[in-house]
Amino acid sequence: MAAGGIEDIEKGLRVVNRRHFILTGTVAGFAGYWPVAQAQAAASRKPLILVVGDSLSAEYGLKRGEGWVPLLEKRLAEQKIAATVVNASISGDTTAGGRARLAALLSQHKPTHLLLELGGNDALRGLSLSSTEDNLTQMTKAAQAAGAQVVIVGIQVPPNYGSDYTRRFEAIFAKVASSTKAALVPFLLKGVVDGPEAATLFQPDRIHPTAAAQPRMLDNVWPVLRKLLPSK
Repeated sequence: MAAGGIEDIEKGLRVVNRRHFILTGTVAGFAGYWPVAQAQAAASRKPLILVVGDSLSAEYGLKRGEGWVPLLEKRLAEQKIAATVVNASISGDTTAGGRARLAALLSQHKPTHLLLELGGNDALRGLSLSSTEDNLTQMTKAAQAAGAQVVIVGIQVPPNYGSDYTRRFEAIFAKVASSTKAALVPFLLKGVVDGPEAATLFQPDRIHPTAAAQPRMLDNVWPVLRKLLPSK
């Protein structure tokens, strides 16, 4: 082949490579920008707080309006914070159940915030700790990818589960929050199960809190959530 022809081919390859480099850099730039853009878009919308939990959030054994989630709605209104609360909690739900239905909930409600209160029933059913951790992690990542800020609401199990299991179960929630950079409520039942009035704050089953315990539960969640909400 003539020297001029080889030079033309080499020039063409350099142009193609340069275009490929520019395109690759552009795509990579947008890939990094996209989650930021989603978060900014969510911040500009009226907050919609989606609660995905189990019986502790589903008002089990209570009259409608007595649970900590309805009390959250009232507190938002009292503080003149314009926000919508959607309670998608189901009594008896596990992290696997929540994970299975989360995609549809995100698509339907498009939340700006997700309060994730699941895991207690995993322990009651003897499900593996690794599965609980994985389910919570994947749910958190899915919500974040959809533009929602996530609050992991931790729970603990009674000491009769054994000190090793109790410690490892409790650590799951902090671990997931740390690895995903989500917010954390360390223990939903702080001041309920470990307080001097514990005997009077639970229903006869000794598992589900009474109406009197619900304001304390909200007080555990509120400071963490409030930091993520816009100013009045």
